[in-house]
Amino acid sequence: MAYSQPFPLAQPPPKVQPPTYGPDLAVRLICPECRDPNPAIVEEFSSGDLVCGTCGLVLGDRVVDTRSEWRTFANDEGDDPSRVGAASDPLMEGMEQLDTTISFRDGGSGIARELQRAASRSQASRSERNLLQAFRDIASWCDQFSLPKTISDIAKQLYKRSDEEKLLRGKPLDAVIAACIFIACRQAHVPRTFREICNLTHVSKKVLGQCYKALEQAFNLTPGASATTDRHLTTPAAARGPEDLLVRYCNHLDLPPNVQPICSDIIIQARELGIADGRSPVSIAGGAIYFTCHLLGKVKSAKDISTVAGVSEGTIKLVYRLYYAEKEKLVKEEWVKEGKADLSRLPVDSFSK
Repeated sequence: MAYSQPFPLAQPPPKVQPPTYGPDLAVRLICPECRDPNPAIVEEFSSGDLVCGTCGLVLGDRVVDTRSEWRTFANDEGDDPSRVGAASDPLMEGMEQLDTTISFRDGGSGIARELQRAASRSQASRSERNLLQAFRDIASWCDQFSLPKTISDIAKQLYKRSDEEKLLRGKPLDAVIAACIFIACRQAHVPRTFREICNLTHVSKKVLGQCYKALEQAFNLTPGASATTDRHLTTPAAARGPEDLLVRYCNHLDLPPNVQPICSDIIIQARELGIADGRSPVSIAGGAIYFTCHLLGKVKSAKDISTVAGVSEGTIKLVYRLYYAEKEKLVKEEWVKEGKADLSRLPVDSFSK
């Protein structure tokens, strides 16, 4: 038996329809160039552009392909790598770039280990496996050194060429990789010293120098060779000169921005006068920073500079004494007139300070 509602409403509540979403058919996309009332709009999914088919004007970019994904399983031809898989790597041209990873979870039976061993043997040859391992080591060391991907790619290209031409047969893999990173840093205008590369890769300086000299002769690289023409090509050794180390050293020492250009001018002037010739670039950079800091009143101790540059305090002060003997020739008059520099700030005997 059904009971009626004791207080029925005068009108039943209207049913609320859920909102429906769809394209607004009243909106028409017309090319602003040709203004055709019936435009031929073409969606180029390969480039992600929306193009007018009449005049070719690009009406929009970043078009998302809403079509269904597809794959091909052909063994020989017919597959299109632009639709499925990662982007092709030109450094791995001619090698299989898709890997199969087998899980370690096999219940302790050891089958997974045997499958991994069989898969690694069947997928790539020994030379390809060594090349992939070298690429992984280069990427790992560049990440530890906070080097950009550009240097990593250059180092990989150098290693691949040296491996294909068998330039360093018999040399340790770590030494070859270290030499490639060293050359890549110079070509990218962010040079690193032998000591820094040796500390990173734990390769002896002697072996690193041998590999570097072999690659330099094989690739016909001039000292500090670069792919572009700029100030680094003005002198043969400009790319490995001490002025290229000033940016990093001054940043580590928290020096103001005006110290680095003045210090660079002092180093260039000293080179033209033949002051401190024969000294290593690291020693000259450390001594020049010590000289410039006292000249500008931004005093930094020789111990702090020694920690950053990686040279002894005695070497830094020795270069400073050579600069101090020719201070009138190294310091420009305009610096003194503008109040930036003051020769009276320079200590007379650096070993007593």
